[in-house]
Amino acid sequence: MFKSSRNLLKGNIIQCLQRRTQTQETPIFINGKAVNVPSYFTIMQALRRERVTIPSFCYHDRLSIAGNCRMCLVHVEGMFKPQIACALPVMKNMKIRTNSDITFKAQEAVLEFILADHPLDCPICDQGGECDLQDLSMKFGNDRTRFTDIHFEGKRAVENKRLGPFINCEMNRCIHCTRCIRFAAQVCGMDVLGTSGRGHDMLVGTYVDKMFLSELSGNIIDLCPVGALTSIPYRFKARPWEVKRTNSIDVTDATGTNIVINSRYDRVIRILPREHEEINQEWLSDKGRWAVDSVEMQRLVTPMYRSQNCLCPTEWECGLTLAANLLECAKPESIMVVAGPHTSVETLVTAKDFVNILGSENTYVSRGLNYSVTGTDIRAAYSLNIKMSDICKADKILLVGTNPRFEAPILNSWIRQAYRSNECDIYVVGPACDYNYHVTYLGTDGKALSQVCEALKTAKKPLIFVGVALLDTSAATEIMSFLIKFSSIFQDKDWHVLNVITREASFAGALEAGWKPGAVAALQACIPSVLICLGADEIFYNWTPPAGCSIIYIGFQGDRGAEHATVVLPGSAYTEAGGLYLNMECRSQHALPAVSPPGKARVDWKIIRALAEFTGICMSYSDLANLHLRMGQVSPNFNCLGTYQEKLFENLVGRMLKTGSGSAGVSVDVEMKTLQNYYCADVFTYNSPSMVKAQKAYCKFLSSPYSKI
Repeated sequence: MFKSSRNLLKGNIIQCLQRRTQTQETPIFINGKAVNVPSYFTIMQALRRERVTIPSFCYHDRLSIAGNCRMCLVHVEGMFKPQIACALPVMKNMKIRTNSDITFKAQEAVLEFILADHPLDCPICDQGGECDLQDLSMKFGNDRTRFTDIHFEGKRAVENKRLGPFINCEMNRCIHCTRCIRFAAQVCGMDVLGTSGRGHDMLVGTYVDKMFLSELSGNIIDLCPVGALTSIPYRFKARPWEVKRTNSIDVTDATGTNIVINSRYDRVIRILPREHEEINQEWLSDKGRWAVDSVEMQRLVTPMYRSQNCLCPTEWECGLTLAANLLECAKPESIMVVAGPHTSVETLVTAKDFVNILGSENTYVSRGLNYSVTGTDIRAAYSLNIKMSDICKADKILLVGTNPRFEAPILNSWIRQAYRSNECDIYVVGPACDYNYHVTYLGTDGKALSQVCEALKTAKKPLIFVGVALLDTSAATEIMSFLIKFSSIFQDKDWHVLNVITREASFAGALEAGWKPGAVAALQACIPSVLICLGADEIFYNWTPPAGCSIIYIGFQGDRGAEHATVVLPGSAYTEAGGLYLNMECRSQHALPAVSPPGKARVDWKIIRALAEFTGICMSYSDLANLHLRMGQVSPNFNCLGTYQEKLFENLVGRMLKTGSGSAGVSVDVEMKTLQNYYCADVFTYNSPSMVKAQKAYCKFLSSPYSKI
């Protein structure tokens, strides 16, 4: 019914948007200054565009307008009382005053009402120092209070809620801005939070005993303007003025989310999102926010060598000498390197140069691509071919063998934005999964693609997203062949239909640097005598090294790779080494190191550089400046930081397909179907205590009678 009612209003909405784009700018006056703004602006938008300070609690650029905090009251000449700036559209020759006595008194009165019910928790509140209520009270509030317990019945007391394992609720501090409610409904697609009651008795909660479990749930902590919602893992660890802030990139998925690492005493204590309009806006997935505690688990802090089935600690010189002896005694063609999911481009380029000089071309990533002969030579064969920010313009989307909600939550937020704002129809070829928008299932195997033509034939801007895991199956060739032919119908140089959703942060950078996909298949086909493992623990869950294979493990976490290693050389996590990463758009972004590696651990590319010296090889670079010059020689895209690079030769991908195997009837599967699969989906996250705790909380919640509501 909701869908049909939207279709009835679609014509009026389109006409309104057309009139809006054709409307000329409207002249208004702000504090006596004449300015021109678009006619569809509200007063709040006009003031912010002109950089006029206006206080607010409930207003947010990426959420719908609520207008319930009344903090943005302004004086509009000709109106008998102050007006809220966030919900009032501008009108021709409107005269707005933000510096009048009427405005100041109104804002001061609103703050007094809010503070009358707000507890005096500032000394113990984790929001202290970055609290909007504190800041606005200092700038717009009064230095006196009329609140006394003689005239009032004391502060408001509200029962705390239980929203999940990560979010601490102190609902006495809630000021009813409803940001969390709007975010949950509009961005997360979960109608979990709501309000009951009015005025003083208004309560924000979940109606029933239900937790707010979402892959983006942590963002309501950032949205909360007071300390009503705070992070449980961060509680009582530091104040904002005590932490060091470092710009970095999230490596828990391939979206390239921009983050800020907060550290204190050389220890990472919090991860926050960093605004980027074309990638993550200002959102961050729960993995990127809380899985960082995994870097402190099972850390490798000293070089080790295997002796009588045990790993014994040693010094760097001894460890490098043993590793160099293994490489010198091996045939060049029997040396192989496998890169893990968090490997930076600096490490990838250094490792490839090193083994190439040794005489080996065996450099692989764990993920395989089974559908193309030389498709990795073309970016369009393994990446997104459009900007993430352009996804919201799509009118029809097809998901083949992927669930972007859990594989790439930030990318999925753009898909949901297309669903909400552009009435996008979404179709799925694959098993039933938990999506946060309505989808139409076409089938669970490649035969369902026959319905794609009927579903997308009327589309003007369609998009097809293919999961990278599907590209390593026997059905990949026929499915991709069909999708490439179908997408060629929509010829538009500015709109690329077919896109691949990758999952590892190092995947695009490795293929750009010349590495090959399919490490497990290569290991099974030709067993190497020496394997250099760059934090690739996943391969040891699918492959057991034989007795004659020596393993040099370079990584920061003691998992399966270190268990099988002959020599362990402790490396650094992404928070300690930084480096260059390419996201699924193949956009280059640089992460800065935030803390120092623990113990005797060193940066990965420097370990390989030292190992080269012990084998008698002189590399052409010894510092980051010269290494970045070398990276620019390998691919100019490595030096084009932050800019989106258009994909070339997309039409050649179809010519490089393998011969069809006639297996289109193979069932299309998705690894992460539910939130339970999302929390601990790889080695890094299941070594995170926070992610394990969240998974247990979700499993316990499934037994609740309210879990299906």
